[in-house]
Amino acid sequence: MNELAVLSKAMMQERKDIVLSILGGFIAGIAGVALFSASGYLISQTVFAPPLYTLIVLTSLVKMLGLLRAASRYGERLYSHRATFSMLSRLRTSFFAKLIPLTPGILNKNRSGDLLARIVGDVESLQNYFLRVAYPPIMVVMVFLATVLFTSAFSLWIALLFVLGMLVTAFVVPGIVLLGQRRIHGRVREQRAQLSTEVTEVLYGFRDLKVYGQLAQREQQLQQASSALAAEQQRAAGHLLRGQSMHALVTFLISWGVLAQGAYLIMDGALAGVFLAMLVMASLTVFEEAAAMATLPAYKEDSEHAAKRLTETVQSTAVQSSQPGGTLAVDHAVSIELSGVTFQYEGEWRAALRDMSLLITPGSKTAIVGPSGSGKSTIIDLLLELRTPMDGDIRLNGISVKELDEASIWQAANVVLQQSHFFRGTIRDNLLLNGEEHTDEQLLEVLTKVQLPDTSLTDRVYEKGENLSDGEKQRLALARAMLRKGRLWLLDEPTSSLDYVTEQHVMKHLYTQAAHDTLLLICHRLTGLEEMDQIVVMDQGRVIETGSYLELMEQKGYFYEMKQIERQMIGEVGA
Repeated sequence: MNELAVLSKAMMQERKDIVLSILGGFIAGIAGVALFSASGYLISQTVFAPPLYTLIVLTSLVKMLGLLRAASRYGERLYSHRATFSMLSRLRTSFFAKLIPLTPGILNKNRSGDLLARIVGDVESLQNYFLRVAYPPIMVVMVFLATVLFTSAFSLWIALLFVLGMLVTAFVVPGIVLLGQRRIHGRVREQRAQLSTEVTEVLYGFRDLKVYGQLAQREQQLQQASSALAAEQQRAAGHLLRGQSMHALVTFLISWGVLAQGAYLIMDGALAGVFLAMLVMASLTVFEEAAAMATLPAYKEDSEHAAKRLTETVQSTAVQSSQPGGTLAVDHAVSIELSGVTFQYEGEWRAALRDMSLLITPGSKTAIVGPSGSGKSTIIDLLLELRTPMDGDIRLNGISVKELDEASIWQAANVVLQQSHFFRGTIRDNLLLNGEEHTDEQLLEVLTKVQLPDTSLTDRVYEKGENLSDGEKQRLALARAMLRKGRLWLLDEPTSSLDYVTEQHVMKHLYTQAAHDTLLLICHRLTGLEEMDQIVVMDQGRVIETGSYLELMEQKGYFYEMKQIERQMIGEVGA
């Protein structure tokens, strides 16, 4: 499968450890066959009362082979597992490197629990590809061929019996297992992903479920998902057990065949009786190396299914730039130009933006207003290359965003989105996300500017900021943006949860800091827009009005009507 090409590439990068593990496994396999063969030969020789030195040599050989087998098996485990863990590390790094630029598109398309199952479970499943899929056939071929050559020196018929056993264990048993495995292909993984999804949603929505009395119903769904997963795992385990049982049956049948064939050859005078126990012990031992072949189809299907899910995750939402590499300068204000931009979310019946054109000059202040769903927030996503327009072009400083390194855009922008994430830690930890050096005095100063003067830098922040109010989250998000040195401000409803007085104080400091920068503000409130150089009014993905505050009020169009409605609502609240 094409999905496993990345695994093959990762294996090639660990070829030294892989070669050493194969060498160690081959020596361990041959040493094991030789050990038990020598033990059988030693037991047979004792019947004939051989000279003492013969017994000493055979006993010493058995001990040396035991030590060799243990040491080589240890080396095989060491190098094979080191190669596996190194490959997993490369795969995780590669997967995350592809995954991160695709957010939030992936989060909008995949449920978070399912995405978590792919990130953790599917990547983890790929560790079996080398150990359980690629490695066993190599060992079977090498050890069996060496054993067959050894056995043929005593009897070609017994050697042919070994070949027959190798073919059955290498092809027939795995084929039977594969036929049954295809019937349950991927169901365990899908059930595990389903359970992970349900658990994640219950944890995220616990309070709402409790308030609306739906917690018991969701708990029942979790129980059903858990039971379904347990049932599928039981069926899969039983299927693997049947494969192992068939392998054990073939092993004993071949050993009995060797015993019967050997007895016949001894009676016919074609084989010395002293070698019979040796050949029987060799047959019992050599099939140990083929035991992994019985479960190989299950692990192969599992690895392919996991690789396919990971590939689907990063390919279905791929929005990478075709020629990245250009950098957006951060030492001066940025110009923004949208030309005929059209964008439609996947699965939506209408476009979020339709043939939109907009020009924002360097150092200017622009506000975008309009009803919910008019496409305002989508503009910021497109500017940050979080999404790719279906048509049209977006230019920053005259350079298409397709030609810019997205990291340079993020570095040049001071961004506050509608929903800002906060990590478990302290206020200081969440303010220093940009990785820049700031003193405690600078941090406390910016907290004062956003009207949080009594907040300590050591105050705890829960996961997702659960212990913070919406207003505190917005002010902390503004503080993070004000600590950055970018010359492009992208603000999406940054003060929607603040009262009017607090909003005026915070925005006053922000406008002062961004006096010579390019500022793009998305808002629903129309108060305070008198300071804007340009106001863009949007509706249903289109620009319907553009101008300064005074110009739009004089036109008495859509913006004027919105302003009149706002004044009326404020008057009613005041009354």
